[in-house]
Amino acid sequence: MANLLNVDQALEQILNNFDRLASETSDILDALGRVIADDIVAETNVPPFPNSSMDGFAVRAQDIQVATQDKPTSLKITMDIPAGTSPSGVLKPGEAARIMTGAPMPEGADSVLPVEDTDAKWTPGDNSLLPEQVAVFRSIKTGDYVRPLGEDIRVGQKIISAGTVLRAEEIGVLAVLGRPRVFVTRQPRIAILSTGDELIEIDAPSQSGKIRDSNSYALAALVTTYGGIPLRIPIARDTIADVRGRFREALNQKPDIILSSAGVSVGAFDVVRTVIDELGEVDFWRINLRPGKPLAFGQVGGIPFFGLPGNPVSAMVTFDIFVRPALLRLGGRADNARITSAIIAEDLRSDGRRSYLRVRLSRENGHLVAHLTGTQSSGALTSMATADGLLIVPEDVTHAAAGTEFNVRLLRDIQ
Repeated sequence: MANLLNVDQALEQILNNFDRLASETSDILDALGRVIADDIVAETNVPPFPNSSMDGFAVRAQDIQVATQDKPTSLKITMDIPAGTSPSGVLKPGEAARIMTGAPMPEGADSVLPVEDTDAKWTPGDNSLLPEQVAVFRSIKTGDYVRPLGEDIRVGQKIISAGTVLRAEEIGVLAVLGRPRVFVTRQPRIAILSTGDELIEIDAPSQSGKIRDSNSYALAALVTTYGGIPLRIPIARDTIADVRGRFREALNQKPDIILSSAGVSVGAFDVVRTVIDELGEVDFWRINLRPGKPLAFGQVGGIPFFGLPGNPVSAMVTFDIFVRPALLRLGGRADNARITSAIIAEDLRSDGRRSYLRVRLSRENGHLVAHLTGTQSSGALTSMATADGLLIVPEDVTHAAAGTEFNVRLLRDIQ
């Protein structure tokens, strides 16, 4: 459509303004869910010594090559190696050492025989005197039930790459490597501001002509989902003085992005653009997009600024398309937009803008099928809550018959 900016061009212009934030030190437990800023290269082997993977006897495999149930081989027990101790000597031919899981292998031993393959009897915590001999009922191969030095991790091996979002699994690896603190990318701080005389707080009693502010809460939740720290600013009323005061309050929070909803269209009471022209430089765009045509982007007080539409669905969709990639880039995270394809279950009509339609997805006859959630009104917030994804109808498509395949931007995991 004439005079409407292409979605992809708008996103490219926006992302040119963002780079990864600096890193900071974090204790590893506080680093869960954070983005590690540097490669982690092992400075130790894991395990740091060959050790037993079973309770049993450390032996020389060649000593028991002919051992069977009917004709056991007898070995002399010369050592006892509980976990957490060190072997007291060298294992010689014909000898065995009682060994517990995780205990280091004695010099001279090359394998471990599980206790159940011997005539030995002991229970956990049994510290009774060792017998002099043990009867072995089967043969084993060299290396059986031994965890070799560096089996898991070798010195010099890159274990975690910069940019990895740390899960419990990586936290465990950091611990075993002796890394109590790590460098992580600083979390982006996002100031969130809703504007409008019609808005009331969510715990306020119902009032004629008023609606509860859902945008700042939904946007705060999205910011948290993508690794940021939301900073909710109180509702700004439709006066220049109040909007100016709320933007100054946002700037005092030292955010990395200021995010507002409403006040960027052509309404008679939209004063946001007046204030941000005073405090910064902002471009007002009309995007070839449905829902969410009006969008503002620029800087306020030197801080990147997004002005999203006020309708709840439009605010969430434009956040997903434009703000989320910028937030991920600031936080050092990969863009994890998940795109699949599905055939539509019904005929569709569009106005020629790139449209993001809320759909539920199901598997039918081997195909992923998209069903509209119902009304596609940009004020119908429940259409986002029930949607599995956003069906992307390309520009200039005004009609599509049932069975046509389109890309779908997933909003949640599907079976």
